[in-house]
Amino acid sequence: MNYTLGEIAERFSLELRGDPTIQISGIASLEEATVEQLAFLFNSTFTKSLAGSQAAAVVLSENDAASTDKPTLISAQPRLALARIASLFDSRPLPDQRVHETAVVAATASYGSQVTIGANTVVESNARIDTGSEIGPGCFIGANVRIGEGAQIAANVSIYHDVEIGERVVIHSGAVLGADGFGFEFDTQTSTLVKVPQIYSVQIGNDVEIGAGTTIDRGALRDTIIGNGVKLDNQVQIGHNSRVGNNTAISGCTAVAGSTTIGAYCLIGGGVGIINNIEIADQVEVTAMSLVSRSIKEKGRYSSGTGLMSGTLWKRNIVGFSKLDELFKRVRSLERLEKKK
Repeated sequence: MNYTLGEIAERFSLELRGDPTIQISGIASLEEATVEQLAFLFNSTFTKSLAGSQAAAVVLSENDAASTDKPTLISAQPRLALARIASLFDSRPLPDQRVHETAVVAATASYGSQVTIGANTVVESNARIDTGSEIGPGCFIGANVRIGEGAQIAANVSIYHDVEIGERVVIHSGAVLGADGFGFEFDTQTSTLVKVPQIYSVQIGNDVEIGAGTTIDRGALRDTIIGNGVKLDNQVQIGHNSRVGNNTAISGCTAVAGSTTIGAYCLIGGGVGIINNIEIADQVEVTAMSLVSRSIKEKGRYSSGTGLMSGTLWKRNIVGFSKLDELFKRVRSLERLEKKK
């Protein structure tokens, strides 16, 4: 579907500079946009790309507006404008708002109007799916599960018993909510690991997005809770009893061990490891591939590990790291000798 530049400007409250009748058929990068597409400039560093762009128009900030003669849409936050404008060109198929004939829905389960339940999905006893929600094919919805209005659950998602999901939640394929956490205790008499029953559940707030292959374990001593507006990337692991505060975003392949509390408005980079039984304050950013081995009590940006360097230099530095304890002891000894003088 095409939109005029004027229609886009009006819908998203952007300032238009140029011909409002220009037809826009989609969006693309500055380098790849065609004469019917809208492009975006997020950073002044890339203004040099404007000259060679074939884009019909560009969304940019006021500070960069003078860098091009093309028609422009002025936004204080071009990235946010992208997020909103892209919704006009989303090709995701609309749900058909029916229960597929191969779906298996328990007699005691219930669902509201305009609900879609896909092929080969199983909905167990006393589960409830509220108005306008979409359950993709091949899903498992366990007993007593509650799914709020307007949820979008993609194919092959498993939601175990008693899990509660808020409104407008998006869950991508392969996610598993409510499986047992990794809870075992070692029995010294039998030299075996004894399973700790995970008797609590998972609560998901409103407007949460859960990526493909992400797992959120049920709790042993309390529910695992994901707050409103949380965004979990693909292949994130949330351990049992953990809590993630409102509007926190966690990037892919991050693992959060059990009974950990993460505050609100945090940004956790990709591949981060967070150990169990610690607390992270609100508004904390942890950069990618960091290991969080203790609580973080103040907001700010945190990193661990070494920066990227050549392999040869890294090997030399590792030898140096291994001698830090010895060097520290030698410095302490010298300080003591100095004090005795």
